[in-house]
Amino acid sequence: MIRILNYGVGNLASVQNMLKKAGFESALTTNPDDILNSDKIILPGIGAFDHCMNQFNASGLRPLVTKRVTEDKTPLLGICVGLQMLMESSEEGVEEGLGWIKGKTVKFQKERMGNLKIPHMGWTDVNQAKSSPLTSDLNDGPRFYFVHSYHVKPDSPEDNLLTAEYGYRFTAAVQRDNIYGVQFHPEKSHKYGMKILGNFGRI
Repeated sequence: MIRILNYGVGNLASVQNMLKKAGFESALTTNPDDILNSDKIILPGIGAFDHCMNQFNASGLRPLVTKRVTEDKTPLLGICVGLQMLMESSEEGVEEGLGWIKGKTVKFQKERMGNLKIPHMGWTDVNQAKSSPLTSDLNDGPRFYFVHSYHVKPDSPEDNLLTAEYGYRFTAAVQRDNIYGVQFHPEKSHKYGMKILGNFGRI
């Protein structure tokens, strides 16, 4: 069973509905027993980085989820701020990130944006930086829906999974072993988002 962490942040019902369209049942949970018995975990996130980290820390789930992900190697997918939480820190706040992927979250560099506005909002094409089960059979010029003012900057280029262009090239998705994260909203990205969530369900 895919468990979606319900720690008070995120577009949970939409993620669950898109998973169902992709052919996978999921459940929202704050229950440690559910997390212990989960096949896969989704970490959603919407809003400010510090708020998401504070909510996650206050939920009491962090030690158990960390064990499941880093020791048991349970596949985890971070979505939007859930991706940013995987990093060590964020320029948006002062809280420490989970640090499961080395690097940080940075604000779009206004001086490189030209006439483009921040936040980056709307449909944007992506390019694959490496092959991965998460992006398997993702062809036909994949496009995803983004809403963000910050993007992740992994220390290692090998952690980049997808990139996109907005003023300059930025990391749109990451993967390190069993840890996956996407900056865009798959639940709002129609057939491409359904493909991503379906692929995650098949990992």
